[in-house]
Amino acid sequence: MMSSPPPITPGSTTGRVVIVGASLAGLRAAETLRAEGFTGHLTLIGDEPYEPYDRPPLSKAVQAGWISEEHTTLPMRRDIAAEWLLGIKAVALDLPNRQVQLADGGRVPFDRLLIATGTRARPWPDKEQAALDGVFTLRTRDDAGQLHARLSAGPKRVLVIGGGFTGSEVASVCRELGLQVTLTERSATPLAGALGQAAGTFAAYLQRQYGVDLRCNTTVLALEGDAQKRLRRARLSDGDELDVDVAVVALGSLHNTEWLRGANLAADTRGVVCDAACRAFDADGVVTDDIFVAGDVARWPHPLYDGELLVVEHWSNAVTQAETAAHNILATAATRRAHKHLPSFWSNQFRVNIKAIGVPTFADTIVLTEGSTEERRLVAAYGRAGRIVAAVAVNAPRTLSAYQALIESRAPFPPELHASNAPAELHPLPAGFPKRGLTIWSQRLRGLARTRRNSGLRKRCSSSWIHVSRLALHPS
Repeated sequence: MMSSPPPITPGSTTGRVVIVGASLAGLRAAETLRAEGFTGHLTLIGDEPYEPYDRPPLSKAVQAGWISEEHTTLPMRRDIAAEWLLGIKAVALDLPNRQVQLADGGRVPFDRLLIATGTRARPWPDKEQAALDGVFTLRTRDDAGQLHARLSAGPKRVLVIGGGFTGSEVASVCRELGLQVTLTERSATPLAGALGQAAGTFAAYLQRQYGVDLRCNTTVLALEGDAQKRLRRARLSDGDELDVDVAVVALGSLHNTEWLRGANLAADTRGVVCDAACRAFDADGVVTDDIFVAGDVARWPHPLYDGELLVVEHWSNAVTQAETAAHNILATAATRRAHKHLPSFWSNQFRVNIKAIGVPTFADTIVLTEGSTEERRLVAAYGRAGRIVAAVAVNAPRTLSAYQALIESRAPFPPELHASNAPAELHPLPAGFPKRGLTIWSQRLRGLARTRRNSGLRKRCSSSWIHVSRLALHPS
């Protein structure tokens, strides 16, 4: 019988480390542990049966048929010599006995634990409607393969429910494939939750230019099927009934924290709270020294954003936070590092590249600083309390390094860049982020009331925001 490895002490490179979450953050953390000299027992637990794979291609390259979902597996930069427990879900955390309980009844002991369980797609709230043949979510490799097969079959009309990045990217691919697509968005514009309504009006313009039937200020009240339980129809809050073969539910994500109930950690539906060193807080607000968090499930304070607990569900943050967490798992107090990565993300849709640096949702003001909509090349800066907090570039990714420096130095807003393609005058305007906190059921109830008021009249994107965006993107 093998003896147990010695426990981890600060600065130790032996013992037992368990990573719950075998995706991007989990893999990069494991690689960092080995790179920094960890020689102990390493276990990765994942609820999917696949080795870690890349998620961004699932809504773009896979749906367009450029690559298959099987070819999204992430490269391993080194041999991590790990025990892989794949296709097995973690269901509980037993902190007193320092064990992770698995769905098959197994228990995995640890000295230090990294929580990297990420998120899952938010399902359609009506289970019977969600089970109709033709209703999809898009988060996993299996989701991507099933949706690609259905889109390749040439449905007559696709309904995309939700105008965030995933929904907009799917709508873009549908148009590339020559498919008719309707996109519904409960806010005044697509991408309003990520970029604000002023910038979102430009996104709405792009979508309509490429033939998307865009319905803003609109929710889906019901999905209806035939006798064989195949999707056939959708009822909208603007009074329309659409004949649809496929519906892609893109209503955001849910954090995978249910398995932590009763574990006495500061964890809820918003994620797991940790400090800048990625150490989890317990339910009393005391930081732990043996439980760490990284990736989409983490909530942590960033020094540039007034200590607000950030949740960043993007690729670059998952990598850098996992590397920081892994370093700190092995570090002494003197060598511990803070996770201060400035968030960034990108998206390709409707033949434009959108790239952001910073946290746009932290802002209350936006200003066009470079370019124009006519050339489809522009940069907008975001501000709050007199300083720049984020920037978004359309077809101009190389310009963002200058904005990153401004954000990190807490430069004043609006920024004075003196760019050659800057407008003659800067005209800051409200960014227009929608209010938070309404559930999808609240939205559906409001949609029913709106249907009665409008008597079937279709409501398009808010004309006031179209006017604001014209001022922002075409200053006089």
